[in-house]
Amino acid sequence: MAGWMLYAIWAVLGLMIIDFLIGFFRSLATKSFSPKIILEYLKDILYYVFPLIFLMNIMPIDPTGWILLIFFYIGALGVIFNYLLQIKNKWKA
Repeated sequence: MAGWMLYAIWAVLGLMIIDFLIGFFRSLATKSFSPKIILEYLKDILYYVFPLIFLMNIMPIDPTGWILLIFFYIGALGVIFNYLLQIKNKWKA
């Protein structure tokens, strides 16, 4: 695993935690807490993080060495952008 791939995964997980904490504290402040908040992040791990880890694990079978790497970075940037927008929207609301 390349260094930048590790940084991308840490960025995805870090933004996921920040988004969770903002949503968690906002739901506690408005007294609208439900287990659905936690289940949404478990779903996000399954839909966003797991495919990135899967791409990292099948890198050795890529004959060129860069096709799956490009897919990984596009996916990681998409998830990072998604969480940045969600954090921005939660912060404004």
